Amino acid sequence: NHRFDKDGARRQLYVQALETVHHVPGVAAAAFTSLLPLSGDQYGVYGSQFEDGSVYSAFRYVVTPGYCETMVIALRRGRLGRSLLLVPVHRELEGRDGSRYRVTGRPIPASRHDRAGARERLGVDPEETCVLVFGGSLGARSINLAAMEAFAGATFHVLHICGRRDHPELARRDLPEGYDLREFLDLEEFADALSAADLVVARAGGSVFEIAAHGLPAILVPYPQAAAEHQHANARWMERAGAAMVIDDGELTSARLAREVAVLLSEPARLASMGAAARRLARPDAARDVARELLEVAGA
Repeated sequence: NHRFDKDGARRQLYVQALETVHHVPGVAAAAFTSLLPLSGDQYGVYGSQFEDGSVYSAFRYVVTPGYCETMVIALRRGRLGRSLLLVPVHRELEGRDGSRYRVTGRPIPASRHDRAGARERLGVDPEETCVLVFGGSLGARSINLAAMEAFAGATFHVLHICGRRDHPELARRDLPEGYDLREFLDLEEFADALSAADLVVARAGGSVFEIAAHGLPAILVPYPQAAAEHQHANARWMERAGAAMVIDDGELTSARLAREVAVLLSEPARLASMGAAARRLARPDAARDVARELLEVAGA
């Protein structure tokens, strides 16, 4: 497997293998699965190492498109008279278009837009500039370390959600006034953090939809080991729309981060333009859209 773990090589291997099998005479359908569902086999937890190499992440087993057809598994057809695949991503996928597919966006918690209340609850002064840094519940080590050094002498408020893994180490450091280091925020607190922020520094996973829903400009640092390089795709999608700038993880340094943040904060018009672009990408009704389509297909 180590031969196919870089630059989407494994995905390309599967694509090429499926194309080859599809051209075999007599083959009507083909698909890949990493573990046969309902086979009696036990599901395990595997995945990529975290950035410090000490812990393993988990992912769910998946199957490629065409699995149900290959296994002759009937798909329920509702009042629409068709099977439907809802795509909880931000963009149309190659070969996945037409009436059977609908791009919904990722369902997210309801956005908060009470900026004054959020700042009061988080201890951010009304007139302060606030930079929000986060990287998921466990954190993003490269971002955590770069941010701690980049913003050590910041003149703005830093709300840094560093995650459970790195918090004990980072909390032992001498933090300057205005540097608010948090281990974790619950959903309501995180919504407050997004409402209170002026700029976000983050990974580019599913949270890009929450960033967009709050109309926030962002500096995105995609996690290089994310499955199928989806974080790079998310980040470039935001960048192309004018809603974010992207720094590759291998190019992230404290000096680079400090410089890019300083430039953005010095250009209010650019920040406003990026925020407006982010809001145009938002799909705040994704959960409602998914539920509506499922109910219609089920005939409810």
